[in-house]
Amino acid sequence: MIARISGILIQKSVTQCIVDVNGTGYCVVVPLTTFYELPEVDQAVVLHIHTHVREDAISLYGFHSQEEREVFELMISVSGIGPKLAVNILSGIAASDLVRAVTEEDLKRLTAIPGVGKKTAERMILELKDKAAKLGREGITAGGPVKTGDQVQEDALSALVNLGYRAPAAKEAIERIVRESPTAPSLDRLLKQALRLLAG
Repeated sequence: MIARISGILIQKSVTQCIVDVNGTGYCVVVPLTTFYELPEVDQAVVLHIHTHVREDAISLYGFHSQEEREVFELMISVSGIGPKLAVNILSGIAASDLVRAVTEEDLKRLTAIPGVGKKTAERMILELKDKAAKLGREGITAGGPVKTGDQVQEDALSALVNLGYRAPAAKEAIERIVRESPTAPSLDRLLKQALRLLAG
């Protein structure tokens, strides 16, 4: 089982990246919180990995911190939550905020995440409350690449649609942020602000 990858980042997008390790390229699915932390292409990168094995595939999920991986692994232990939904959840809320929402039984905050309905949120609270309380509550910082222009807006829209938001609403939120921003926002800032608007 692969638990950690250290190599050279050769490709990245808002949903996955490829890391070259001694000539072998590993495709790793990442949440937005980890995407924010990725270095520029051709730079060294270290990712904490969860290896998900199915009958027909082996998938790698990568995280910037061990704490984020632990929260991911807690989530996929909940009935009805698979790796894809768990990644989407972590893309819509920081790991520390998720732990807090579960321990405080904050149904409103949990159901604001795309793909998380009331029943799923209730299961998360029921099955994870005690475990989540034991996890460290340090927030995951966000910093990331700076890009400008229409490509940033297109990447942001694609990421939000992949997370489950409706394209018209996501596009409206992005356009509003760009319109109100004095300078062209970076992709990470645009996504974070859009997520706040859409969750509201």
